[in-house]
Order: sequence, then C-alpha cells, then structure tokens
Amino acid sequence: MKRALQALILLMLTALMPARAQVIERVDPPSWFTGMKDDALQLMVYGKEIGSYDVKTDYPGVDVKTLVRTENPNYLFVNLNISDIAVPGSVTLTFTSGKKKLTHSYPLLARPAGPARGFNSSDVIYLLMPDRFANGDTTNDNVPGMTEQLNRSNPGGRHGGDLRGIISHLDYLNSLGVTGIWLNPFLENNQQRSSYHGYSTTDYYKSDPRYGSNEEFLELVAEAHKRGMKVVMDMIFNHIGSFHWWMKDLPAEDWIHQFDEFTRTNYRASTYMDPYASESDKMLMEKGWFDVTMPDLNQSNPLVETYLIQTSLWWIAFSDLDGIRMDTHPYPQPDMMARWAKRVEDEFPGFFIVGEVWYDDPAHSSYWALNKVNPDGYRSNLPSLTDLPLCFATHRAFEGKLNPTDALSKLYNLLSQDFLYPEPLRNVIFLDNHDMTRFFTQTGKSLDAYKMGLSFIMTTRGIPQLYYGSEIVMEGDKNRGDGRLREDFPGGWPGDAKSVLAGTGLSEQEKEALEFTKRILNWRKAKEVIHTGKLKHYIPNDGVYVYFRYNCEESVMVVINLNDKEGRTVNGGKYAESLEGFTVGTDIITGMKTEDLNSFTIAPKTAMIIELK
Repeated sequence: MKRALQALILLMLTALMPARAQVIERVDPPSWFTGMKDDALQLMVYGKEIGSYDVKTDYPGVDVKTLVRTENPNYLFVNLNISDIAVPGSVTLTFTSGKKKLTHSYPLLARPAGPARGFNSSDVIYLLMPDRFANGDTTNDNVPGMTEQLNRSNPGGRHGGDLRGIISHLDYLNSLGVTGIWLNPFLENNQQRSSYHGYSTTDYYKSDPRYGSNEEFLELVAEAHKRGMKVVMDMIFNHIGSFHWWMKDLPAEDWIHQFDEFTRTNYRASTYMDPYASESDKMLMEKGWFDVTMPDLNQSNPLVETYLIQTSLWWIAFSDLDGIRMDTHPYPQPDMMARWAKRVEDEFPGFFIVGEVWYDDPAHSSYWALNKVNPDGYRSNLPSLTDLPLCFATHRAFEGKLNPTDALSKLYNLLSQDFLYPEPLRNVIFLDNHDMTRFFTQTGKSLDAYKMGLSFIMTTRGIPQLYYGSEIVMEGDKNRGDGRLREDFPGGWPGDAKSVLAGTGLSEQEKEALEFTKRILNWRKAKEVIHTGKLKHYIPNDGVYVYFRYNCEESVMVVINLNDKEGRTVNGGKYAESLEGFTVGTDIITGMKTEDLNSFTIAPKTAMIIELK
C-alpha cells in the first residue's frame, strides 16, 4: 500500500512538472546559398524524436521534396529544392508532429560571384600546420570545453598557433614568393590527445576555437586574395575523430564501418587496381579504420555521401575558397569520390582539388589521374594528385647513397614514365611534407643538396609545394615522431629568440637558404616557360643532369652537377638540338653570364638555372 501511494504521488508530481521543450539541436549544413547550379539540398536535422516530424515551408523558391528517416528517431533528413527564383533570406522551416510544432529559421545566403580561381603550374603552394606556424592570438590558447589544452613543451601537444598568426604572416609569405597557402586541417578536433594535427575531425562545419572562428578563416582567405594569393583547405572524407558528436548518437547503424572488434585498414591502396586482389583485401582497405581514434565513414550510405559532398560545397561557397587537398584520397569508396570530384567541378568549374595518393611508383599513382583511361573503366575526375613517386626520387637522388650518375638517373627515369599521366603538369610536386622526414635531414643536412633539390622542384613540370620552414632548412626526423616533423616556425611566438619574419637570430646557413629560396620562387612567378613550357631532358652522364624548359619565345637550361668535389665542363654540343639559336645565358641564381654555351664549367654540388638568349 505504501509503495502504491508513493508511485501515485510520483505520477502526480510528474504530471505537474512542465514538459521538456522539444528542440532542434542542430541543422547541417548550417546555411546554404542561392545561385547554385544544382538546386538540391539535403539537411541533416538533429533533435530528440525529430524523426517523427513532418516539414513544410512557404518560402518562395524553396520546396520540401522528400523526408528520409533512419532507425535513429533523433535524426531527420530533409530534401529541399532551391530554385532560381529563391533570394537570400531566412527560410522558416515548420516541423509538426500531431499537435507539436517547431520552427527553425534557416539562412539562405548569396553565392559568391565570379569563377573559381583554382591552381595550376604557375603556382607555388606553401604547406603549413596552423598549430605550429604562428600564435597570433594568445587568448584562444586554452578554450573551455576543449579537451586538450596548451602544452608547448610536448611535441605532440597543442602549441597555440592559429588563424590570426597566419594572417599576420601573409606579407612574409608573399615576399617569399609563394602564391598559395595549404593549411593542414583547422576544423574542430576535440580529441583527448594529439589533436593539433587536425586529422580527427569532430565537427565538419566549425573551425577549432583554438585556431579561431569561421569568420577569421573568411578573413584569412580575403586577405590572401588581396595579395594575389590563394588558399587550399585540407579535408578528410575517409574518417572522423572518435569524439565527433555523431559518435554519441550515430545517425544510422551503418554510418560508420563497424566490426566486432577494432579492425585496422591494411593500407594497401594498390588493391583497387590490382587485377588479382582478393575481395577480402579490398574490403579491409576500404572499410578498416585508419587508426583507433579514427572511425571509418561508410561512403556507400547515400546519406553519408551527400553529407560529405555538401560540406565541401559549403566551405567553397562560404569562404570563396580556391582549392581542396583531400587526405587519404584512395581510402574512401572510390566511386563516391569520383562523384564528389565531378560534383565540385560541375558547381565550380576550374576549382582545384588535389588528392593525396601515397604510392612509390607512377603506375599506381596515375590510376587516379584526371582523364586516365584505366583497364577497369574507373575515372577519378580528380583534377590533381600528389606526386609521391617524384618526391621519393628526389630523396634518393640527393641523399648521397648512390654514385652521382645513378642518383640523378632516379629523376630521369621517374620523369620518363610521365606517359602514364594524361596531364603531368597537374601533379603537385614537393621535396617533403608533414608526414615524412624533412628533405634537409634526409639528405644529411646538406645545404648544397637543398639548393639542388629546390632548383629541380621549381623548374621541372608540375605544381610545386614547399613545406613551412624549408626555406630556412628546418630539421625533422620521422623516426623521432611526427611532432618533430612539425616543430614551431621560428618567430611565430612572442618572445622567440629566432625570428624568420624579423630576420633575427638566424644562422648564416639559414640566411643563405632563405635568400636562395626567395630568389628562385620570385623569379619563377613570372616565368611562363616554367609554368607551361615543354620539358626536354638528357640522360645523366658523369654525374651531371641537363634539361630544358622551352616554348616558342624562350628557353631555360637547368644543369645539376651532383659530383661531390669536382666541377664539370658542360659540352654544349651534346645538347645542340636544345641550344640551337642561343649563344649566351645568365644563371638566375648568381647572375653570372655564360658567354660561350659550347663549353662552360659548373661547380660541384651545384645547380645552374640558365636563361638562354
């Protein structure tokens, strides 16, 4: 009797308590745009029991077409049609379920005018890690609600770099001679540890507050454009961070690839084009997790596909972005990635996308190249790809383990396989990046090797990329951990004893490397012959490699002498077909003139970039 009375009292008290108001916790994308070529938009709406609601709107030019519900009642996917007559404004979406009614004001913005700028071989891209480049706003070093706080003494911790720091260094980057900036991911990474690198996204639509706001990213892009520079955003479709807000309440059971126990990918991206690959190996490549803290997204779910595609379209239109670098490009479902690349191109013709394809040979890399006709019929629609084979070849050429002729033949032989790429000028080429031992360290900390390697990368075919700090030959060994590859840029923090920006505290070697880099990059800016000219090279001999970039109007001769102690005499007769009509040349590095191209001398461990007249 006592228990029954207690239960009755509890029931009465519960009835008297006000009901918890039904709320819409989240709508993704957070806004959309008029003037898009594809009039379809799918909203992911999240809120308790929102899946039981219907949706209507009376906004002119906006219609609710269909609703998609999953087994999770807390999600509702709303398919809208936004026609040409829709104008910017606030779209009122009305949600009803029986007598319950909710409204949500959805922003409809104007799409930026003008064509996509894109990137091409006239550009030089500067790769930087926001957390390690410069701290321009110390007030966001520690942010309430963010799991990992500042710890600059930890190589794998947060160091405080941010978007404001990049903005404050744009004039330096412009003077260096780069024309574009590629940021490692700056989206929210609210992970417990090693969140600085950005590759464990926890919110696709929000800048990590320790880097700044979405509005500060807008400012960064706008300020870069004022200086004639472009911006590349790093994105990841393959996986998310284990602390992504989805992981508390997945939209659908098949939203991510799930196994009975943690199952790692085999990292064998060659299985996609391997005619003998087993289905189990291909499955593990695509569906296995990249790491324990990186849940693998299921792009075969059409809702996941649409969500990811729309994130890229939103950032392009929202920020007037110039390019996207897609991390681990071969790991997601390949057909979905091809559809994504085509959708971006259809919506923003000429927009730049470079996919990270990590192979050691052109046969595998070229499978993903634009307009490549593959035996299995696959077409990636990918405008550009990272040329890892050429990167590895430059390491082998200049690290000093081979005799000079064999070493330089690594470059010659690699380029001789360019027939595998329909458009090799689109390849992004580089000496190193954030995932490998720095080129300077790999080549025995040789300034001569850096100069020769940079001379090659800046004059051969492709779109060069420079890793931050390379201009002062920063060191970094992969064997010591990734944090050591991504050390703080000198002068980016208040009180730094050494500052690249101010030119203080630099060693003579660092000053020499910086001036050398500036000279080549700024010379390259205006050299159409390097951007689009043809390439002709000659078989390396006696430790010397010679090639030409040429068009109808001019020609540049590049000579690399890898011999350690001895100079070499260059006999122009061997290169007569490329020297015909030219009598003198000027080395753009030293300014010295070569009065007789029939015979001249090049010093050991030297590259000459000779403008022919």
